[in-house]
Amino acid sequence: MFKTILFCTDFSESAHWAFTYALNLSKIHGSRLLILHVTPEPVHPEQLSIYLPPEKVEDLRTAQKQGLERELKTHYLQRMDLEGFHEYQVLIKEGEAFYEIIQAARQGAADLIVLGTHGRTGLDHVFFGSTAERVVRQAPCPVMTVRLPGKRFTMA
Repeated sequence: MFKTILFCTDFSESAHWAFTYALNLSKIHGSRLLILHVTPEPVHPEQLSIYLPPEKVEDLRTAQKQGLERELKTHYLQRMDLEGFHEYQVLIKEGEAFYEIIQAARQGAADLIVLGTHGRTGLDHVFFGSTAERVVRQAPCPVMTVRLPGKRFTMA
């Protein structure tokens, strides 16, 4: 049913919980698992070069990418290796999270997107919006949003 599943992470507790669903669905359906993390672009990348020489800016980006790769390995890849799961690809993108998720789903021909949700309400939701909500509205495939167990739903 699902040939390719796109799992999106921000390394939050919600994302770690959602990974359980993505991994189990991938194993059940024999799916390829795409693991995506999106980092925000610097507001004005050219402003960094005012304060730092270009080689230092590049060093910062390289260090950030290495840190992300360590996080991915620690939270997801080691677990997959322990369970004998090898049909996966890691994607690290820079940009607006919802946009990069949609693009990755299209480019990877995803049949399902799995992501955790923080369940923001009230002013948090107004000011920060919901990446999950924007993905659901624009995704080219079904989206599974996963909340942490024990979180209570309250009407705002």
